[in-house]
Amino acid sequence: MRTRLQLFWLIALTACAKPSTATVEATGTLEVVEVDVSSITPGRVLKVLVDEGADVRAGDTLAILSSPTLSADVAQREAKAASTGALLQEAERGPRTQEVASAAGELAAAEAAAERAAKDVERLRPLAAKQTVSAQDFDAARAVTASTAGHRDALRAQLQLLREGTRPERIHAAEADVQGARASVASALATARDLVLISPVSGTVTARSAEPGEVIGAGQPALTVAQTGRQTVRVFVSEAVLPRVRVGQNVHGLLDAFPGHEFKGRVIALSTQAEFTPRVALTEKERADLLFGVKVAFSDSTGMLKAGLPITVRIDAPVPAAKP
Repeated sequence: MRTRLQLFWLIALTACAKPSTATVEATGTLEVVEVDVSSITPGRVLKVLVDEGADVRAGDTLAILSSPTLSADVAQREAKAASTGALLQEAERGPRTQEVASAAGELAAAEAAAERAAKDVERLRPLAAKQTVSAQDFDAARAVTASTAGHRDALRAQLQLLREGTRPERIHAAEADVQGARASVASALATARDLVLISPVSGTVTARSAEPGEVIGAGQPALTVAQTGRQTVRVFVSEAVLPRVRVGQNVHGLLDAFPGHEFKGRVIALSTQAEFTPRVALTEKERADLLFGVKVAFSDSTGMLKAGLPITVRIDAPVPAAKP
C-alpha cells in the first residue's frame, strides 16, 4: 500500500514538473517595410533604370541625378587641397640653401656698412669737438651709424630664423589647412556619389515618383522599394497569454488560401502597454479585455506573402506547471 502511494505521488509530481504546451492563435494583417530612395541634395533626373514591379537587390543602381555646378565645385576644392598641400611641403622642408646663403651675404654687406659708419663717427668726433666739423654733419653721421646698425641687426635676426627653419606652430597650422581641404573634397565627392541613387534593401519597386528631366528636391523620393522578403504582422494576445510569449519564439503562419503551407517566423517584439481597454479597468470583464501587441517577422522566399493579406499566427507557448 505504501509503495503504491509513493508511486502515485511520484507520477503526480512528475506531471506537475513538466509544463505542457498550448498553441496560441491570433490573426493579423501582413505589413512590409517600404524604403523611400532619395538624394540629400537637389538635382535633375538623368536616368531612371527600373520600373514599378521590378525586383531589385541591395546595391543596385535605381536612378542617376545631376547637378550643373557640382563638377566645378569638386575641381575648385581639389585645387585648394593641392595648394594647401604644397604650402605644407614648403613649411616642412624649410628655407632653401640658396635663401640662407643670400641672407648671409646681405648680412655681411650690412655689417660692413655699419662698421664704416661707426668709423666715420669716431673720425668726426674730435673734429666736431674742435668745431672743425659742424654739429649738423656730425649728427648726420651718427644717424647713418644708427640706421646701418639697425639694418644689420634685422638681417642678423632674419638669418637666424632661416637657419632654425619653420616653426612647429606654422607646420601644424599648414597640416590643419590640408586636412580641412581634403575633407572639403571628400564632402563634394560624397555629394556627387549621392546623386547616384542606390537601393538600400532587396525587394520590389512599388512606386516610381520621378522621370528623366524632372528636378527633385533634397529628400524627395524618386522611388520606393518594398522589402518583400521580410514581412511582419502584429497580432494581439490577452494578458493571460502574454507571460507565455517570449521574443525569439518560433511561430507558424497560415494563409487562408494556402491552409496546407506553413510559413516560419519568430517573435521580434512584445508590446509593453495594453490596448483595446478602458482607461480604468476595474471589473473582471474589463480586465479580460486587456490585449497586448506581439510583432512577428516572416522570412519569405516564395513570394506568397503579400502586404495586406490576413495571416493566422500560431505560437507554441508553454503552459505553467500546476502546483502539486
